Amino acid sequence: MIEALRSFDKGRLNDLVSIFPSLRVAVLGDFFLDKYLDVDPVLAEPSLETGLPAHQIVDVRHSPGAAGTVVSNLAALGAGTIRALGFRGDDGEGWELERDLLALGVDTSGLLLEISRRTPTYFKPRDMDRAGLAGEHSRYDIKNRSPTLAETEARIIAALDRALPQIDALIVMDQVEGPGQGVVTPLVAAAIMERTAGFPRLIAWADSRRRIRSFHGLILKMNQFELSGVHDPEPGSAIPDQAIAACIGAVEEEAGAPVFVTAGDRGVWVGGTTAFRVPGVAVDDTVDPTGAGDSFTAGAVLALAAGASRAEAALLGCLVASITVRQLATTGVARPDELGSALDLWKEQNQ
Repeated sequence: MIEALRSFDKGRLNDLVSIFPSLRVAVLGDFFLDKYLDVDPVLAEPSLETGLPAHQIVDVRHSPGAAGTVVSNLAALGAGTIRALGFRGDDGEGWELERDLLALGVDTSGLLLEISRRTPTYFKPRDMDRAGLAGEHSRYDIKNRSPTLAETEARIIAALDRALPQIDALIVMDQVEGPGQGVVTPLVAAAIMERTAGFPRLIAWADSRRRIRSFHGLILKMNQFELSGVHDPEPGSAIPDQAIAACIGAVEEEAGAPVFVTAGDRGVWVGGTTAFRVPGVAVDDTVDPTGAGDSFTAGAVLALAAGASRAEAALLGCLVASITVRQLATTGVARPDELGSALDLWKEQNQ
């Protein structure tokens, strides 16, 4: 077992979790809507116009996605105040997204209504008679594919300025891959780095699908491929632990801030004077890794804001992710009363 975690027990876990309700967190980034379309294959009928199958949707479920997945996990873990900073479109998906966030108790005053933007949405059709991931159809996405307007950037930065004096942690979630097409444009990213430097006690955390190495002065959460510069990894591939350990220090020095590197079921590498790996919780059940990194972020950031060490934060993030990946065909969340049993399992596996 890692020496830094040898004494981590349920008492320490509960001490950290008990602080969560007092914490104030803002999530700035790309808020998507995850929309699940439950299809009954028995009701399929041929289209009179094309002859192609007309799939019949019998139920529609939706929940906040991307930055919204982080928010959902923060809420489930009991964060005291959560602010959403970004934009949504003037469309039905935007209305559903905001309604879902409000139902979680999120302050959406910083989620700007932008008529020039669509609400990014992942449509996920699935056959309701096939359990787990086996029933999923091809996904349909709505994304903005034109540059975000300068006026919108200015409004996002103004919302950030209003939030910073009133929060304990800021999570930046840069989901949109097209440069300048989402919330975290180069101008907004530069403002984030400049503004957060003036709040040295703030836990400032960044996660970016394509541009994580461009952030400086914020805690960086990246996966093993992002650390190694591999943008489109082969399914099932992995970066060896030795390679991660060899380069994490240089990336941390370049960023000027701590670095956490997720490595799938192997756990999380933590940078520092001597980098080390916190093992994940081995899960035997069928898993859905969608959103695992986002749930890790929620747990780790709350832990750091509550006073946890890097090792403790990495472990708490792993515990949260081990719970969410077992929830299939939905945006999974973990709750405080589930963390104790996850810790018991982790200790059993890492004696």
